[in-house]
Amino acid sequence: VGYSAEQSQWGVKLAETWPNILAAVALHPNEAPVVEDLESDLKIIEKLATHPKVRAIGETGLDFFRTEPALQDKQKYSFKRHIEIAKENSLALVIHDRDAHEDVLKTLDEVGAPEKTVFHCFSGDAEMAKECIEKGYVLSFAGTLTFKNAPGLRDAVKLVPDGQLLVETDSPFLCPMPNRGALNTPSQIPNILRFMASERGQDLDELCSAISSNNERIFGSFN
Repeated sequence: VGYSAEQSQWGVKLAETWPNILAAVALHPNEAPVVEDLESDLKIIEKLATHPKVRAIGETGLDFFRTEPALQDKQKYSFKRHIEIAKENSLALVIHDRDAHEDVLKTLDEVGAPEKTVFHCFSGDAEMAKECIEKGYVLSFAGTLTFKNAPGLRDAVKLVPDGQLLVETDSPFLCPMPNRGALNTPSQIPNILRFMASERGQDLDELCSAISSNNERIFGSFN
């Protein structure tokens, strides 16, 4: 998953080396406002987006937690450019949204969201989930779903149709219960899935099958 121009280039090289690895490329919203030459870095992302192993533009979006107000216009500009790159290349858009729910949704409406738009590590409540579901966005839930202080996420996950649901770790962060605080790895996915199935009152095998299908529909075959 892309964070900077340099790291996105590295990700594509990794995907070229290993047959079952795919890449997403982007300037992370915390990175975009502080780079030396934003236009130059965006051109690198534009070029990488045409690579066959690149299946998404991300992480992009808005982060008002770490980005000071003076830099937020630059961050919004970068987000808009990434949306256009995703649409131009028929790629999924993977959104990082922290303390910026309203502005992220407003920007997507203003620019026009790609057909495949994913809210990475969804952090909204049930009302935001309803709006995202209505607009056809995909909501991806991480280990935060299992935290005791996240009842809003549990309310949200119960609303999401099978076809608009993903799961993730956000490794090495956000390790789910009962291992919260530990270094997170993809091996924690089963813990999140079991918790998600329980909250949704859904058969675990059925949930896993739906999420697997969603992954291939959004990102293509991993083979």
